[in-house]
Amino acid sequence: MGKDTQTKGTVFVALAANLVIAAAKAVGGLLSTSPALLSEAAHSVADTLNEIFLLAALRRSRREPDAQHPFGYGKERWFWSLLAAVGIFVMGGCFSFYQGITAFHEHEPHTLKAFLIATTVLVVSLIAEGSSLVKALLQVRGGAREHGRAFRTELREGDDPTLRTVIAEDSAAVLGVLLALAGVGLHWATGGRQWEAWASLAIAVLLMFVAYRLGKDCRDTLIGEAADPRLRQRAHELLGRQPEIDTVTALLTMRLGVDSVLLAARVDLTGGIDSETVEEAAVRIKKTLAEEFPELDQIFLDVTDATAEDRREAHELGRSLRTEASRHEGGD
Repeated sequence: MGKDTQTKGTVFVALAANLVIAAAKAVGGLLSTSPALLSEAAHSVADTLNEIFLLAALRRSRREPDAQHPFGYGKERWFWSLLAAVGIFVMGGCFSFYQGITAFHEHEPHTLKAFLIATTVLVVSLIAEGSSLVKALLQVRGGAREHGRAFRTELREGDDPTLRTVIAEDSAAVLGVLLALAGVGLHWATGGRQWEAWASLAIAVLLMFVAYRLGKDCRDTLIGEAADPRLRQRAHELLGRQPEIDTVTALLTMRLGVDSVLLAARVDLTGGIDSETVEEAAVRIKKTLAEEFPELDQIFLDVTDATAEDRREAHELGRSLRTEASRHEGGD
């Protein structure tokens, strides 16, 4: 909940910045007839609506499990982040593309007043968007220290899609403003309106790319993404060290939320264990897993008799988990 409070603060900062910036860009774009500035206005409007989606995600994802959703509502975050990605693509990317195409056929006169209006609005927007981005990046740095991994790794693989969406939006906003400034400046310097048209198209491509990447991340989790490779490998080793377990024939995980993971393991027990001992061992092993890995709040153990083929597959499972975890460590 503490992390959610911090993330909520980051989203509110981004929301406030985008509300002011969207209004300023829209008024400035209409007064200056700048297609690049109007594209940025659409971008900021999309971001503003997306922050509202993200606030809804934070609130709804913390609801308690019920009969219809026994594993909770953690994946709501990725659903609302997916809607935010769609909003960036449709409202920001498509409108910017339209602005860029139509600007090639327009011949509005460029004046010093229009140039000053557009430049002033964009510079103020750059400062506001940059401040919001810095706030989000500071939260990522705190998460990197907490998890004991590199800043870039935390930025790339952080669990919270809400924070990643804010960072993606703010990063795109800063780059978009810089593109718009370049288009406006070149328009004024050369007298060619096509520079703003190209800037609008570049902003459209940028927003569509950001929307695609955000949507892809959300899709992977919504359809059932496995937990961090290091967690899987460590959980597999912990199970293998239990005296009652002879072989771990299968280990399945799925992320249910930012701090919630389901684990299901198929295990073959050592011989000569009676049913009462099996029950006591299962309770103790689950408790050990939960204490070692707090994010494992759904743990299922399936006791089975391993065949020779199962044992070969179990050996391959352990090797593949070590390899994947090692590769993941190398990426840090």
